[in-house]
Amino acid sequence: MRFSIDRDRFVHDVQNVTKAVSSRTTIPILTGIKIVAHSEGLTLTGSDSDISIETFIPKEEEGSEIVRIEEQGSIVLQARFFAEIVKKLPGDNIELIVQDQFATTIRSGSSVFNLNGLDPEEYPRLPQLEEDLLFRLPQDILKNVIRQTVFAVSTQETRPVLTGVNLETEDSVLICAATDSHRLAMRKAAIEKNDEGLTFSNVVIPGKSLTELSKIIDDNNELIDVVVTENQILFKMKNLLFFSRLLEGKYPVTKSMIPTQSKTTLRLKTKPFLQTLERALLLSREGKNNVINLKTLNSNLVEITSISPEVGKVTENIETQMQGEEMRISFNGKNIIDALKVMDSEEFDIVFTGAMSPFVIRPIEHDHYLHLFSPVRTY
Repeated sequence: MRFSIDRDRFVHDVQNVTKAVSSRTTIPILTGIKIVAHSEGLTLTGSDSDISIETFIPKEEEGSEIVRIEEQGSIVLQARFFAEIVKKLPGDNIELIVQDQFATTIRSGSSVFNLNGLDPEEYPRLPQLEEDLLFRLPQDILKNVIRQTVFAVSTQETRPVLTGVNLETEDSVLICAATDSHRLAMRKAAIEKNDEGLTFSNVVIPGKSLTELSKIIDDNNELIDVVVTENQILFKMKNLLFFSRLLEGKYPVTKSMIPTQSKTTLRLKTKPFLQTLERALLLSREGKNNVINLKTLNSNLVEITSISPEVGKVTENIETQMQGEEMRISFNGKNIIDALKVMDSEEFDIVFTGAMSPFVIRPIEHDHYLHLFSPVRTY
């Protein structure tokens, strides 16, 4: 195998596929990146058996040559070294040559690296998915959906299904939910379906997969195709395929958790409230419980307090518009901060149904997402 390629384009695509490669895999071949040179261009693949990423680099794009393939073939190279090498090569072009016994030479400018490759025949094949049912949505919206849900997945492996984000469809709307059983983030997005018969529920994507996907997708409104099968999901972009396995198990029914009535509603400004909570947590961080107490003083003032017996106490009043009855409640401040950080709205409502019942945070400017929190019992 022998080819030369534009360095910047190669570095970009190598870094994309490296996101799927894990150093902790028990299958030695999966510590590598598979490179295939064929008549149309180059295909790069990285996988850790949970996530697989394949990118395609065409021979030319918009009239300019990107890859010149002199000899077709394939090789697997150790991702850890290879990704660092191509990033630091001095020239604008990279030449890669594979000889007998998978000995690989990489040349760029005055620099020459010789690497020992692995047998590409040992590399597992990517799943072949039936693509007759799929839906589409813009990349920037998908990126936002991930940002506004993935932070709420569980980090505990005791209930593996909660370490993922659940997807379901309702008409032409995608509903994504993440919960760790103390909080819930729910986001809706309009989608285009290629077949009205496409409906699914209980499709749970590992949070880790979505975090990696969101690093790859662009902030533009180009459409991304999504194919769901029984145990795999595929995100298809122009020259990139992103596969992830799905989590097994029954995801909790989250819609029924959201309260429909309210006793008290507070309207607050997002940034000042976020900063108040961050100050309040300065003292309670030591206790690891992050407990913050909220008390309504009157219809336009709320008192926020946090007490750490060993350290001290902080009290702060913040302006609000209140509807309903007086309220006292305690909650995990860090969870609320996480939610406010992903909120694209200058103001939001907190809706309480009682001191011991879950409460909802909704942005005022949109109705396509909400956050639900369990209060903390303080005696």
